[in-house]
Amino acid sequence: MLYAEVILPLPLSVTFTYGVPREMSAAVKPGHRVLVQFGAKKFYTAIVESLTNEAPKGYEVKDIVMALDEQPILRRPQMQLWQWVAEYYLCSVGDVFKAAVPAGLKVESETFIERNPDYEEPLDSRLSEREVVIMQTLDHADKKMTVAAIEKATGFTNVSATAAKMLEKGAIIISEKLVERYTSRKVTYVAVTAERGDSDALHAAFDKVKGASKQERAFITLLELSGYMRRDAPVREVTREELLDRSGVSTAILRAMVEKGLIKIYSKEVNRFMPQELPTGELPVLSEAQSRALDEVHRSWIEHDVTLLHGVTSSGKTELYIHLINFVLRNGRQALYLVPEIALTTQLTRRLQRVFGDKVVIYHSKFSDNDRVDIYRRILGSREPMVVIGARSSVFLPFADLGLVIVDEEHESSYKQQDPAPRYNGRDTAMVLARMHGAKTLLGSATPAVDTYFKALNGKYGLVSLTRRYSGVELPSIEIVDTTTARKQGGMKGVLAPRTVSLVKEAISDGGQAILFLNRRGYAPVAVCKQCAWTPKCEHCDVSLTYHKRVDRLVCHYCGAVYPLPTVCPACKEPAIEVFGYGTERMEDEVDGAFPDAKTLRMDLDTTRNKDGYENIIGDFSSGKADILVGTQMVTKGLDFGRVKAVGIVNADALINQPDFRASERAFNMMSQVAGRAGRRDSRGVVAIQTRQPSHPLMAYVMAHDYSGFYNEEIEERRKFNYPPFTRLIYIYLKHRDPRALDELAVAYGRRLRQLFGNRVFGPEEPLVGRVQTLYIRKLMLKIEVNASMSKVKDIMRATYEEMHSSGMQAVKGSIVYYDVDPC
Repeated sequence: MLYAEVILPLPLSVTFTYGVPREMSAAVKPGHRVLVQFGAKKFYTAIVESLTNEAPKGYEVKDIVMALDEQPILRRPQMQLWQWVAEYYLCSVGDVFKAAVPAGLKVESETFIERNPDYEEPLDSRLSEREVVIMQTLDHADKKMTVAAIEKATGFTNVSATAAKMLEKGAIIISEKLVERYTSRKVTYVAVTAERGDSDALHAAFDKVKGASKQERAFITLLELSGYMRRDAPVREVTREELLDRSGVSTAILRAMVEKGLIKIYSKEVNRFMPQELPTGELPVLSEAQSRALDEVHRSWIEHDVTLLHGVTSSGKTELYIHLINFVLRNGRQALYLVPEIALTTQLTRRLQRVFGDKVVIYHSKFSDNDRVDIYRRILGSREPMVVIGARSSVFLPFADLGLVIVDEEHESSYKQQDPAPRYNGRDTAMVLARMHGAKTLLGSATPAVDTYFKALNGKYGLVSLTRRYSGVELPSIEIVDTTTARKQGGMKGVLAPRTVSLVKEAISDGGQAILFLNRRGYAPVAVCKQCAWTPKCEHCDVSLTYHKRVDRLVCHYCGAVYPLPTVCPACKEPAIEVFGYGTERMEDEVDGAFPDAKTLRMDLDTTRNKDGYENIIGDFSSGKADILVGTQMVTKGLDFGRVKAVGIVNADALINQPDFRASERAFNMMSQVAGRAGRRDSRGVVAIQTRQPSHPLMAYVMAHDYSGFYNEEIEERRKFNYPPFTRLIYIYLKHRDPRALDELAVAYGRRLRQLFGNRVFGPEEPLVGRVQTLYIRKLMLKIEVNASMSKVKDIMRATYEEMHSSGMQAVKGSIVYYDVDPC
C-alpha cells in the first residue's frame, strides 16, 4: 500500500503518515492538498510532503479522506523554502504552512457552540457572569455559533477557555462542521446560438426579433460587442452585465430571446484578477548618475548574488528598479518587488502598470481570502513573465521562474513577522528564495540596516551608491526645535512648537503641502486621575490604556480589549479623570485648530483598516485634496508626494528613548526617512525635529544627512558589546498564567541553557510589557556565533524543551515556549 507523509497547518514538529486509498494513488503526489482526519473529530487540509511504500510501525494508520486538487499547489522551491524557514526560525513546518497558504485553500472543520437544551443550572455550580452572558447570546442566536461569532457579539476575548469550563458543567454542546472558505467567482455570459458564417441562421434570427424593438436592439448590440460579424478576429465573450448595460434592456428580454433560441446564457468560473488590457508605457528616462548605477548593479551581480543599492531619498531608485524588472521580463522570467507597507503598493502599482500593463500583480493581506486564492492560482497556473508587488507574505507565492527579487526600504522592521509563528524576516527569506531560483537580489535603502551595510562593506554583498537626488534638488534642510525652551518661553501650549507651525504655514501659503509625523495612534496615550494618580490598565495586559476620542473608549493596543472611560475615579471616587499626552487623533484636532483654512488627513492603523483605506488617503493627498497629512510610521516608508515642502517630526524623544540596542538605528532611519518626504521635486524642503534633547549625538548625524558617520559610531558600539552583526541573537520567550510558576520555569530553563551554551545565555528577565492577554512573560537571550549551525541549535533547543517536560516540574504544565531568531 502507498503511504503519504503530510504536513498539517498546526504547530507540530513532525509530519504524519496517512494511507493512500488505491483509487487515489494516481491523484496524490507531493505538493497536493488532501483532506485528513486528525484526532477524533477534526478535519484539516494537509500538504503531501512525500510518498513511501513502507508502512509505519506501532500505530494504526488512517486513510486520506479526499484529494482536493488535480495538480499540486506547491512547486519544489516552495517546499524547500518552508523547510528552511522552519529550521532557521526555530518553528514547525506546520507554522509555515499556515502562514504561507491562503486561508481560502485550507478546508478544515470549525468548532460550533450551542446551548445544551437539557441543562439546568445547579445550586452548587453557578455560572459566572461571563458564562451567563454567553448563554444569553446563544439563546438569542437562531443557530449554532462559532467562537469568533461569540467574541464579536459579546466583546469578550479568549472565549475558548470559558467555553471549555462551560462544557465541563454541561451547559453547552460542541460540534464540528467542515468549512471551505473559498468561493469561486462565476460570471454569466451571453452568446449568439447561430454558427458564425451561417447567413441563413442569422437571417432567421433577425426575422424572429422583427417587431420586437428591444429584442432587436439587444441582438444587434450582442453582435457588435462580440465581434460576430468580423472575420479578422475571434468571437469575444460578452458578459450579461455588459450586454444589459450597453443595450439598456432587462433580463426578461434576454429570457424571451433564449426561449426563441436566438441566444444562449451560460456561467463559468473565472479568476477575480483577470488580466486587463492596459497600455504599455515607455521606460523612465535615467539620469547620468542613474545610468551609471544601473551598469554598476549589473556588474556587481557578476560576482555577488545580492547587491545593496544605497541611494539617498528621492535619488530615483524606483526608476532603476523598473529598468531591472524590464530586463528580467524580456528574458521570460518573473520578478518579486517587496515593500514594507501595504500603503506603498498603491503608488507603485500605478507606476509599474504604466510600463508593464497586465504583467503587474499585487498581493497583500488587505485582500480577501477569495482574492488571495485567485492571485495564488494565477501565479501557480502560469509561467508567464510577471512582476509581483507585495508585502512580506509574497515570498511564499508559487513562482515558476524567479529571476529578480527587489527588497525596497530593506532596513524596515516591518519585514519581520512578530506574532504568530513563523517569526520570519521577509527580506532574509526573499534572499534565500532568490538563491533557490538562481535569481539575483537587489536591496534598496537610503538608510540601510547596520547589518546589511556591514556585509556590503565587507564584500559579502555588492554595493552601489546614489548620492544625489534625481532632479538635482538638495536634500532638505533640518532644524532642531528645542521643545523644553519653547514651553518655558510660553509659546508652546500643545504638541506643536511655534517654529513647526510657522514652517507648515509657509509651505501651505506657498502652494505646498506638509506632513506631521507622530509615532503613536489614538487620541491620548494616558488617562489619569488628577486626585490620586490612578491610571486605567488593561485587565489582560500590563499596559496603560489609550483613549480614542472618535469611539469614546479606552483601547488596549496589545490585545484589542475596549473599555469605557470612567467618569468617576474607581479608586478615590472623585470625578477627576483626565487624558494626557498626544496620539495622531488628538494631534489632528490640534492641527485643525492651528490651521483652520487647511484640509487635514490622518493616516494610521485606525484610518486604514479597510481594503481601500490606504489608497483613498494617498490618492486624496497626492491629488492636492488635502494640505496636511498627519500620520504614524506609515508616512515614513517610501511614499512619493511631489508637493510636500515641510515635514514636522513631533516627538523625536519617543523614538530615541527605547530600551533596545537597535533604538539609535531605528530612530536615525525613521527620522531620515520621514525627512526625505520633503522637497522631492522643484525646491528644497525643510524639516523640523521637535525634541527635549537637542544635543543628543544622533541629531547631528540626522541634520547632516550623514549615514556613514552614524554607521561608524553604531558599528563600534555593536562590536564593543558583541551585538549583531558580530553575533546572532535568539530571544527565548516563556509564558504562563501563574507568575510564580513562570519564574521557577524561567530560572530552571536558563540554568540548563547555560550548561549547554555557557556565557552566551543572558537572563531571564521580565520584558518591558510583562503580561499580555493574561499570560505573564519572561525572556532569555542567546548570543551565538554568526556561523553557528541553526539546525544544531534547533536540535538542542528541542531536546531541552522535551527534557524540561519530562523532568516532572509542575511549572512546565500550562507553559508556552517559543523563539524569536534575529529579532528586530
